[in-house]
Amino acid sequence: MNRRLSRLVFACAAFAESGAVIGADVFEIDSPKSHANFEVKVMWLVNVHGDFGAVKGSLTVDRFRGSANVEADIDADDLHMRTHSHETWAKSVEFFDSAHFPKIHFSSASFPLARLAAGGEIEGTLTLRGVEQPIRLTVDAADCKDPLSGECAVEAWGAIHRSEFGMQSRRGALSDKVQLRLSAFVKPLPTEK
Repeated sequence: MNRRLSRLVFACAAFAESGAVIGADVFEIDSPKSHANFEVKVMWLVNVHGDFGAVKGSLTVDRFRGSANVEADIDADDLHMRTHSHETWAKSVEFFDSAHFPKIHFSSASFPLARLAAGGEIEGTLTLRGVEQPIRLTVDAADCKDPLSGECAVEAWGAIHRSEFGMQSRRGALSDKVQLRLSAFVKPLPTEK
């Protein structure tokens, strides 16, 4: 093998080992159209519900491998609930502690691209209150043929245990289980001119 060819082979191998995705498509989460919410039971009977106003992030699609991964940030301080007192409590140190931890972050592992349309489970890591924990989300089957077109949302949901993220208060009155739901529309990331 001549010297030039061996350098090319070495460079390609190094690039492949680095994990770089050749020809990946990056989609931005369409923040104004997307949202997230949570639900927790009080006294195991009444559901308390909150909506987050801002979701940002990206979806990276590797069409060659037929896989994708997502990074999403939820603004814990942009929270809307039925009453102001509920909002104040949910943002307090007892729950999300948004003054110290203003972002909730989800980072998925690589998952089959087909899950965006057909539905299924995806694994990832949720960072909440500065604590990272594994999470499994269920993606619902899409309401349109191709969610990458932006015509319909990717709907994902799952549950966490608040005690695993340092939320220990009101254990007698508040369920440990918290339901999370994310509804995300995507659009192609603008290309630089």
